[in-house]
Amino acid sequence: MKGTQTVSVNDLEQRCINTIRMLTVDAVQQANSGHPGLPMEAAPIAYVLWTRLMRYNPRNPDWPNRDRFVLSGGHGSMLLYAMLHLTGYDLSLDEIRNFRQWESQTPGHPEYGETPGVETTTGPLGQGISTAVGMAMAEAHLAERYNRPGHEIVNHHTYVIASDGDMMEGVASEACSLAGHLGLGRLIVLYLDNSITIDGGTDLAFSENTGLRFDAYGWHVQRVIDGNDLARVEAAVEMARQETGRPSIIICRTVIGYGSPNKAGTSKAHGEPLGEDEVELTKKNLGWPLEPKFLVPDEVQAFFQQMPLYGKGWELAWRQTFDAYTAAFPELAESFQQAMTGELPAGWDENLPSFAPDQGAMATRQASGVTINALSQRIPGLLGGSADLAGSNNTMVEAETNYAAGNYGGRNLHFGVREHAMAAALNGMALHGGLRPYAGTFLVFSDYMRPAIRLAALMGIAPVYVFTHDSVGLGEDGPTHQPVEHYMALRAIPNLTLIRPADATETAEAWVAALRCTDGPVALALTRQKIPVLDRAGLAPADGLHMGAYVLVDADNGQPDIILIASGSEVCLTLEARDALAGEGVAARVVSMPSWELFEAQTAEYRESILPASVTARLAVEPGVTLGWERYVGPRGDVIGLDRFGASAPYEDVFENLGFTAENVVDRAKALLAAAD
Repeated sequence: MKGTQTVSVNDLEQRCINTIRMLTVDAVQQANSGHPGLPMEAAPIAYVLWTRLMRYNPRNPDWPNRDRFVLSGGHGSMLLYAMLHLTGYDLSLDEIRNFRQWESQTPGHPEYGETPGVETTTGPLGQGISTAVGMAMAEAHLAERYNRPGHEIVNHHTYVIASDGDMMEGVASEACSLAGHLGLGRLIVLYLDNSITIDGGTDLAFSENTGLRFDAYGWHVQRVIDGNDLARVEAAVEMARQETGRPSIIICRTVIGYGSPNKAGTSKAHGEPLGEDEVELTKKNLGWPLEPKFLVPDEVQAFFQQMPLYGKGWELAWRQTFDAYTAAFPELAESFQQAMTGELPAGWDENLPSFAPDQGAMATRQASGVTINALSQRIPGLLGGSADLAGSNNTMVEAETNYAAGNYGGRNLHFGVREHAMAAALNGMALHGGLRPYAGTFLVFSDYMRPAIRLAALMGIAPVYVFTHDSVGLGEDGPTHQPVEHYMALRAIPNLTLIRPADATETAEAWVAALRCTDGPVALALTRQKIPVLDRAGLAPADGLHMGAYVLVDADNGQPDIILIASGSEVCLTLEARDALAGEGVAARVVSMPSWELFEAQTAEYRESILPASVTARLAVEPGVTLGWERYVGPRGDVIGLDRFGASAPYEDVFENLGFTAENVVDRAKALLAAAD
């Protein structure tokens, strides 16, 4: 292992690099599926990073101050798997042989939580580099919050290998623009400029000067004319590490499928096995034995066996630094350790803001803002902001400053009009550790965030999305801004919890539920318009929200003729309707159902107690598409929803014309009961 001194490629290094290539070739060929081209071209770059530059500990993949590595072009997953296996992570050669097979630790694209050493799930192009921006944001924030002169406990880098496809995806442009604005100097991207895409040459659709684009973003830009030149790659990374005021991109000219006589430099090297004949030709071309497959030469294995020893040394040195830090700053050290484990401080959920009916009607977005401000004083790692809608989303913390270049300790994040990058950056912050990130925008713009939200759910990480303006109740802005299909679109994502609280009191409980969730993201759907704070006298307490659905108020005789189910701002309509129905001799139960996902997590007995099978007359009320409600209202039930787009008008007029009134709830309930007779 060497420091910063550069050397030419010697025989051992070349064998190490070709081992990476040939593990890829054999794994893809055996699976008859995969992408050999990227690992074959990027093997020298990965070799330099993992043996000369990066600090990590294969025996403790979660060491807090490790460098983060993101393979943004996740289709080249065998590059990462080869490096993890060779450097000593708990990834056996048998797992390499089982590439892309059922229940292997080597899935087609890297998946966080499935393979030790994989920092994030990548595959959808642009997501990896954008997630890495969030990782770098987290590092900068934690460094400013916790480091003290002579005691640097947070000072690592985030390295990214990115592809042409990453450069083309819009989310990467959003995220890299933000990274440049913030001056994230510990973010280093190595871009494989191979001029090839699946369809052919990049000149089919991509002719911009990427270096000039990143220069305009405020990045430090370098070029390496040959990605096989280890000395130049290393020197460029070293120069990038010296540039602390800007993120860095190193544009490396590479040849996809390097070493393949007939497919190198062509789109055929991208996404299909080389084929048995070409595998043989490639091995001969690189001077590699034809057999055995999955060969790791003894001298290569011996070389890479050094890495766990170096890793142990790096971590030990950091532990010694941290011990000195603990002695000097015990409270900060305790806070850091607690934050990195994800543990929330004792008492964080006690004495939350309370809301009373005599305070007047309140939008749930406003109640959310009050709750965020209270929680931020108790949870140092709670960090968030908005996509240029802070005043509307109520996401800012009054006592905190803005996160910005030169003030990374600020806790109010301004993402600009970059919803997709915002969601991806939240993923990076959550994955980095030490933070509980949240961010807001209008619910309708969850469409822009969906790919990153889906990845958060897939990875089982827990950012919180503050989606305000949650219905046609936003009024005059009209159908372009009025979410209709969005509740169901979010509910369709596995492992995502959507919570639509009924009033200010439920909103505070929704935040508690969101922060208690550690294995999946949570979306809060909050009103723009003011709605009543429910008088809880005679009603069930709002902590029923944690069950997903609860009986807010039952029929007077405990034997309901009909069950009225609602979420969010429509709960108050069902309460009014219940009273009106009671006056006509109809016994109605009102169920507040803020979260389908939380409700489905309850026992069958609990779910039956809320929605007993014996009561078949059920009416659901929610201003969104009706698809999906059939699971709760059953074949004899009905839904007051919206299977159309909204309209531009004052919200009261919109609600009345679209049927979201207590009177319509009464009429539909009576019609439902009449049809059952």
